[in-house]
Amino acid sequence: MPQTVQTGHPSGRRAPLGATALSGGRTWLTRRPTPYLVVGGLFWLVMTLAYWRVPLCCDAGQHAAVVERLRWDLLHPAHPTAALPGAGSPYYSPYAVTQGVLARLTGLSGWSLVKLAGPVNLLVLLTGIGRFVRVLTPRPWAPGLALLFMTLLWGTERVLWSGYLGLMSMATTLGYPSAFAIGLTFWAWAWTGARARGGGLSRRVRYVGPTGLGSAGAYAGLGALYGLILLVHPITAVASVTGALAIVAAWQRGWRRPLVGRWALTGTAALAVAASWPYYDILSLAGNTGVDGMHRLLYEDMAGHLWLALLGLPALWARGRRSPRDPLVLMFTAECLVVAYGWVSGHYTYGRVLGLAAVPAQFALAVELAAPRPWGWARRALGGTAFAGACAGFLTVQAGVVVPMALDPVGFAPPPRWPSYDWAARHVRAGDVLITDGYHAGRAIPGYGVNMAAPTWPDPALEEGERARRYADVRGYLDPASTQAQRVVVARRYGVKWLLLTRWRRVPEEAVVVDWSPRTGEVLARIAP
Repeated sequence: MPQTVQTGHPSGRRAPLGATALSGGRTWLTRRPTPYLVVGGLFWLVMTLAYWRVPLCCDAGQHAAVVERLRWDLLHPAHPTAALPGAGSPYYSPYAVTQGVLARLTGLSGWSLVKLAGPVNLLVLLTGIGRFVRVLTPRPWAPGLALLFMTLLWGTERVLWSGYLGLMSMATTLGYPSAFAIGLTFWAWAWTGARARGGGLSRRVRYVGPTGLGSAGAYAGLGALYGLILLVHPITAVASVTGALAIVAAWQRGWRRPLVGRWALTGTAALAVAASWPYYDILSLAGNTGVDGMHRLLYEDMAGHLWLALLGLPALWARGRRSPRDPLVLMFTAECLVVAYGWVSGHYTYGRVLGLAAVPAQFALAVELAAPRPWGWARRALGGTAFAGACAGFLTVQAGVVVPMALDPVGFAPPPRWPSYDWAARHVRAGDVLITDGYHAGRAIPGYGVNMAAPTWPDPALEEGERARRYADVRGYLDPASTQAQRVVVARRYGVKWLLLTRWRRVPEEAVVVDWSPRTGEVLARIAP
């Protein structure tokens, strides 16, 4: 067992041990709330209300569809959006299976569970941020500043990708698996830092002796956490592991054989957890290029999405001058190398790492500006620039999330407000196959349990060439020059029963209009048998 040595107490009394060793003998019931507890609690409340106020959009239909398929069959779910087997789909992660279990137990829909997941994921994220920043510094205001800069210092062009932690993006993606995975990543980085620094105890208690590295079980548990992140959201796991390697390289000293064995145990446990998941083979995703094309936009629009985060570079530079092995400096460098590899190799999916690549600069800025006063001229200039940047980010992109329209003096751009398709789902049975020419409909209607003739999202459960052929067939079906005989062939090939068409699309003669949306003008038509 590790031994502890008392390092002194201002009053001459013996330093407290056990659960109160980090709080000076006071329990959480008697301690004064920290600044981050207050700031984080208010942020959680405001963002939860904002998230619930905004209609689900974008990829939410895909995640709701996953829950619906797990509701039907928990052990052998179908393809998330097509009338096909779902074996090998990475959407069936431990996160999604947990939601599927809840759906079966409670009767809640996939849409409801995606909505309810937002506050839970946000809580994991906020507590993870607080824990990680406290490993970096004891300065009490650093976590709150880190939250401020992480949500505002991005760019002056709107980005709604999951993994980007600006207010606007969070308002639409908090219910996604990526939000949960990022929250776990901050927890994993905090525990990695604690292990690398010898336990992360307060200055009143320190470890001595070779046994102060922590038990093997702690390292195995940390590896299991990284394995869980890999299963929940593989591309976030790339950033997560890259950051972990940077932390270990920065803080770990004395690479003795027992220590090497413990870190090897961490890696082994991560791989074991990931490889043992029965729903899909994580290794099969390594060479998959199905989603690379859509992620090229992240590189093309990088400057507009991220330039305000560069305001943290002076803080990173200062940390690097103090120590070339600073964890945030190494983390930023490593994450940027991953992003560069994605551009050079054409695997643009690695651009998703950009969301976490900005974090070291944002957090370094927070730690620097949480220093006690008096400040020198350089820190004052840095602080003024940082808060001017935060105001610019808020006013140009993020304000529409938290400023109600009734109180909006200038007309901030609000989050997207996609139409609901409840009106169509009342007629279409779960499992029926549908064709649509609408952008919103193609992404939302699968969340009601409806199958698409041509799935919108790539998925390893469906070979990409087959998905392209299905898209070609659907385009041919919707072509105004197509004949009824050609359309009948396509409908029979995929078992199509319904059409959901935009207002400028002609309804085929073999279809009967069943309902329509006054908001969008879209019509729902049933194909006559």
